[in-house]
Parts: sequence; C-alpha cells; structure tokens
Amino acid sequence: MLAKKTSKNQLTLPKAIVEHFPGVDYFDVREEDGRIVLVPLRPNRADEVRAKLEQLGIRDEDIDAAVQWARDR
Repeated sequence: MLAKKTSKNQLTLPKAIVEHFPGVDYFDVREEDGRIVLVPLRPNRADEVRAKLEQLGIRDEDIDAAVQWARDR
C-alpha cells in the first residue's frame, strides 16, 4: 500500500490499515532507523498522552498559557 505526502506535509492512511484501529484519532509519530513509525493513541489510554506531553516538555502552565493566548485572539 502507498501513502502520498501532500504539499502541506499531510498523509492519508490507507483504509485497509485504518480499519485495524477503530476509534483511534491520534498517533504518536517518530523516526526509527530511517522509518516513520506511527503508534496509535487510544482514547482510553490517557497515560500514553500524559507521557507524550511530558516527553515534549509540555506543562500545565503551557496549556493554560495557550488557552489564554487563543482567547485573546
């Protein structure tokens, strides 16, 4: 199967692949040995999301600041 990158750096995943991950809207994306690896983040796995936020260095204060910034726009 092929996935083509658009001019906006977006990929559309093949339906045959996505069907294996019902209910998944988010994927952790990383590079491993020259390959793009997608790991599904399931809605009921909040710990995975928290771990990713920690890995990215995103703190509660950052979220509060982003919300305030958006509201001020």
